Amino acid sequence: MLPVMTEEIFDVVNERDEVVGRETRPNVHRLGLRHRAAHILVFNAQGDLFLQKRSQFKDRHPGVWDSSASGHVDHGESYEACAVRELAEELGLRVSAPPERLFKLDACAATGEEFVWVYRCRAEGPFVLPPEEIEKGGWFGPDAVSRWLEARPEEFAPTFPLIWKRLHG
Repeated sequence: MLPVMTEEIFDVVNERDEVVGRETRPNVHRLGLRHRAAHILVFNAQGDLFLQKRSQFKDRHPGVWDSSASGHVDHGESYEACAVRELAEELGLRVSAPPERLFKLDACAATGEEFVWVYRCRAEGPFVLPPEEIEKGGWFGPDAVSRWLEARPEEFAPTFPLIWKRLHG
């Protein structure tokens, strides 16, 4: 018997990030409904940031660079639980506690109408990158990331420049 594939269900939220309903992933994106996501920035002991290049198979922003790990908050899930889950799913990184919470971005066009909590943790790798999610990844110094964003912002998913600007002024 084949496994039954279940569609992802997200909480739909209002302008104050309060749950007002729930909807399938395709409908949330098609209708531009506000929803939630978590982004995690993984730094190593030298202060370098691990960035991922999104797989060409992704339905949103394929083939561009993004936060170390990120993902939608599922229906009924907390931002913290999402951050822990995404680290495991995208990097194979299992953490015993949620990563450090940094700041929250409001839902807007650039975030795809996602409220985004941004987290930080420290790890050295190596990571296990699922090819359906991530094409490749690498470590980059903060100055190199800033120069790269300045020179070629189109090489990044739209939320990442907002996160970097907030983190580095």
